[in-house]
Amino acid sequence: MPASNPVLDMVTFAVFLLLVTGAAILAGRYLAAVFSGTLPGNPFARFEKALYRWIGTSPEQEETWQGYARDLLLFNAIGFCILFLILLFQGILPLNPQQVPGFSIDNTLNIALSFTTNTNWQVYSGETSASYLTQILGLTVQNFLSAATGLCVAIAVMRGLTRKMTDTIGNFWVDMTRAVLYVLLPLACIAAIILLSQGAIQNIDPYLTTSGYGGTGPQTLAMGPVASQEAIKELGTNGGGFFNANSAHPYENPTPFSNFFEVFLLLLIPAALPFTALPT
Repeated sequence: MPASNPVLDMVTFAVFLLLVTGAAILAGRYLAAVFSGTLPGNPFARFEKALYRWIGTSPEQEETWQGYARDLLLFNAIGFCILFLILLFQGILPLNPQQVPGFSIDNTLNIALSFTTNTNWQVYSGETSASYLTQILGLTVQNFLSAATGLCVAIAVMRGLTRKMTDTIGNFWVDMTRAVLYVLLPLACIAAIILLSQGAIQNIDPYLTTSGYGGTGPQTLAMGPVASQEAIKELGTNGGGFFNANSAHPYENPTPFSNFFEVFLLLLIPAALPFTALPT
């Protein structure tokens, strides 16, 4: 292994710090526009309004902290129940080419609680224990929703600290919609494409079996929709990657640049929040 170059390390750190700070300032302004409803040239405005009509709410229907907390808990309770059922019955659900069985009750409860609360403590080996359906509709979806919930809480706290003429702190359903639609989803799509360009895998193929290194016994190579899950895992500061080794696995983190980029994703939204100036 080549010796570390202290000068190069310092330059790399300085460049990284400048990139994160610059991106955080821009992202903070973007977050302020998103959550204040002043995003210019919004291409999804009509879709957003239609979604609010379907839910039965609107940005004008703001809530006190009690109503906001009630809706937040209700939404995440529903997400917990759906994830719990996916984990428990994954053995009989589709997108399971390796025919992995459902999780035990105790592991199901642990994983569902962990991913719903954005804790993402991984008590399982993803490549051997979770089906593709579980990874896509269960864990990846909760990586979006739990991260969006945390972002909503941060925005609600900001409103509570800065508003002086009202006792409302926003509408949870509106904030959740905007967090996913305008922040996490587009950034995760861009991040997934960049990770794909670096060699992260993305497929729903059965696992490959090949001869081991040097002609030894057969070796199984895990496949799966990795880049899409890795993108939101990092962007939402989640744990629980596709593989047991998480970002130490080359299918999740193939190159030095992907490692640099994934650390950037981890810090982007937390660093942006101090620069998010919401209207009072």
